[in-house]
This record gives sequence, C-alpha cells and structure tokens, in this order.
Amino acid sequence: MNTASVSLDLDNLWAYLKTHGDPEWERRPSFLGTAVPRLLDVFGAHDLTTTVFVVGADAERDDGARAVADIVAAGHEIGNHSYGHEPWLHRYTRDRLEAELARTEDALVAAGAPRPTGFRGPGYSVTRDLLELLAERGYRYDASTLPTWIGPLARAYHNRTAPTGGERDLFGGFARVRAPNRAYRWRVGAGLVELPVTTMPLLRVPIHGSYLLQLHQLSPRLARAHFTAALRLCRARGVQPSLLLHPTDVLGAAEAPGMEFFPGMAVPGARKVEFLGWVLGALRAHHFEVVGTGAHVDRLDAGLREHDPDLLARCGG
Repeated sequence: MNTASVSLDLDNLWAYLKTHGDPEWERRPSFLGTAVPRLLDVFGAHDLTTTVFVVGADAERDDGARAVADIVAAGHEIGNHSYGHEPWLHRYTRDRLEAELARTEDALVAAGAPRPTGFRGPGYSVTRDLLELLAERGYRYDASTLPTWIGPLARAYHNRTAPTGGERDLFGGFARVRAPNRAYRWRVGAGLVELPVTTMPLLRVPIHGSYLLQLHQLSPRLARAHFTAALRLCRARGVQPSLLLHPTDVLGAAEAPGMEFFPGMAVPGARKVEFLGWVLGALRAHHFEVVGTGAHVDRLDAGLREHDPDLLARCGG
C-alpha cells in the first residue's frame, strides 16, 4: 500500500484578516474553540493521526494552548507554522527568521508539545536562509512548497478583494509549476527533506482542502471528480500525495466573520465536514495508507533526489 499524508495549518481568524488588510485583526479574533474540536472529531472518526502546524502567537494564548494540548493528547504531531503568520517570510532578514523559529518553538513546548521537527511557512513562503536555519536547528523536514502555476492568479484575486491595507507581496510565480511534486532533499545541512503540498500530476492544479471546497461551492460532483482524478494520476505517476487542510475546511461563514472573501465560505459547515470525511475516505479507497507529514517523511526512501536551494529562485520563490 502506498503512503499519503494529511496535515492541517492551524491558521486563526486574526491571521486571515491581517493578511487581507482588515483592521479587525488587531482584536485577535479566534475560531480555534470551534474548529479544533470539530477537526479532531473528524480525524478521530477516520482513525487518522496527522500533523498540525501551529502559529506561535496562538500557542501563547489560552485557547491556542488548549488546542495544542488537545491535539497532542489525540496523538497528532505538532509542527512550526511561524510565530506571526506573515506570508512574506521571503522579506525577513536571517536574524528575524531565526527569532521567528525560536519563539514559536518555545511557545509550542510551553503549551505541552514536543519540540517541532517539521515546518511550513505561511503562504508557502520559503527561502535559502530559512532552509539553512531549519537544518541548523535540527528540523527533519520542510513542507512549504506548492508546485503550481496559479500563484499569480491567486495573488490577483487577493489584491482585487483586499482593502487598501492588504498585503500584496504574496504567493509564488508561474515558474513554481517547475518545482518537484515529489519529496526530495535540500542540499543543506544533513539533507533537510522537502515534502511539497501535492498538486494534480501533469496539470499542476491544487487539490488541497480550500481549493476542493471552492469547486464544491460550484458543484459537489465537480469537486469529487477533481479529487478522484488527482488520486488516480498520483497512483499512475508514483506520487505519494500530501494533502493540506485548514480550519476553514470545517467552518461556515457565520463561524468565521469577515472571511467571505475566502474560497468555499459559502458552503455550510456541516456540508464541509461531510465532504472532508469523503476526502479522507477517498484516500483510503484508492489504496493509500494515510499518516501525518512527519510519519510520511520517515517512510520515504533514503535515496531521495537532492536539490540546491537556488531552485527556489529558478521557480519564482
């Protein structure tokens, strides 16, 4: 049986509003109390152990610390998702990047999680400096790349819908389509593994939860057909898929006020939960054993191809 992995970026309501330029973010509104129990219920119902990438600033607040404790108690891996969830880490200095990693590590450990060994940058933002720091700090893997061509289209949509204060420097370029869609090792440190967020083989269009829910909003049948086709292509091309989820994949619009701009938010929360259950079932129906990203990395062949971090520049990073 082939391996697939599922991970969750535990982005909070304030983080989405901040990126979108909504001043309400400064009140630090949160939907963790609603989203986390619902997600853990879905994972438990499917007997799934996954990886949850947590924002350090949330791990320091009461509801975030409770979420970390509950996630760890349920047996899931905790990863580092930066401290401030700013999807422009590519503009950070090396010192600021290191502080971002260290502060999040401290917050996660204080909340009851083991020190993280996996990282995902917000907005798929990753640089050579970041990769080198991850290797120096003992991380085993990064999961920040999304090999697709739709980055500029997503940025254009974001810029059109965001208020004047919204951050504009987001996502990758069209050249990201050339990035590997399979796991590989970066030529830094002892060989930090990169586990990309899988896109559909050949077409290189996303298959993660938010994209599927946007299709579901148009047509549930279309969303199911899209994901089924992607899994068949993964099997045919020897790609071990790594699927990304977000809290919004189980929340309705009323439970995430101010996020009407986000993909799939017109789908009611109960229907999202039902669809997520179908997605997890489809992975197993296509003969994938589903694990978290850390366990996925553990199972990868030691002979993974190596790539120099300069690949990021060549692929629009």
